[in-house]
Amino acid sequence: MGVQQALKSITSGSAWLGVLDVLVVAYLIYRLLLLARGTRALQILGGLGTLLIALYLSDRLHLDTLNWLLKQIIPLGPVAIVILFYPELRHALEEFGPRFWSRGLSLLNRENMTEMIDAVVSAIVVLSAQREGALIVFERQTGLDEVIATGTQLDAAVSVELLLTIFYKGSALHDGAVVIRGEKATAAACILPLTDRPKVDATVHTRHKAALGMSENSDAVVVVVSEETGTISVAIEGKLIRGQTEKSLRDRLNKLLQPDERPGFIPQRMRKVQS
Repeated sequence: MGVQQALKSITSGSAWLGVLDVLVVAYLIYRLLLLARGTRALQILGGLGTLLIALYLSDRLHLDTLNWLLKQIIPLGPVAIVILFYPELRHALEEFGPRFWSRGLSLLNRENMTEMIDAVVSAIVVLSAQREGALIVFERQTGLDEVIATGTQLDAAVSVELLLTIFYKGSALHDGAVVIRGEKATAAACILPLTDRPKVDATVHTRHKAALGMSENSDAVVVVVSEETGTISVAIEGKLIRGQTEKSLRDRLNKLLQPDERPGFIPQRMRKVQS
């Protein structure tokens, strides 16, 4: 009878639904851990864990005053979690929103993007050789209207001459980021959010911190040129990929901005980034 019931359960599909349920939960936990990696979320979770352990021990050891005080804090937990994890929660919702279902699908025109990428790479190589600092943000599926609003509106076709003029040290627009939407330079001298990561390499200066912050708060691709060394880096999903050459930069931008139609890479942040 037991074997018959097991066979009936399998054929009815309930067992497969149970396996599917476990796999979905495991995948969600895995994605959330990826999102939290490299951010302050894990540190906050550690603090919450310590608070729960203190609550348990104070109860077991009959530390009544401490236990009462901790119990007064617990009801505020849900509100505190929302406040503390606001950036991470927003990013998680973005990850499982439209970008989750449309990963790998390019919303941009391939021919126009190729021409634009060639112009950007050519300008970046010149700026690197001259050790002129530069910061270029490529908008993808996350809208950057708030960032664009902080700069000077351009709505101009991307060209080598335009980018070299903007990032020339004597230019009024050089101290900030250029935001590129599609094949157009939408704005210049834009202010980017700095990374709030507690542990950042001492060699990462303000321009690179801005690139990291932008890539942590969106799925944007950010190219940055160091004014001190001329090093070319790419920031995506909270990771800074240094030492780009002309070829590697062109290949990387083509891959990130013009993905193949097969399912592709989804940023983790917390992006998160692939090297």
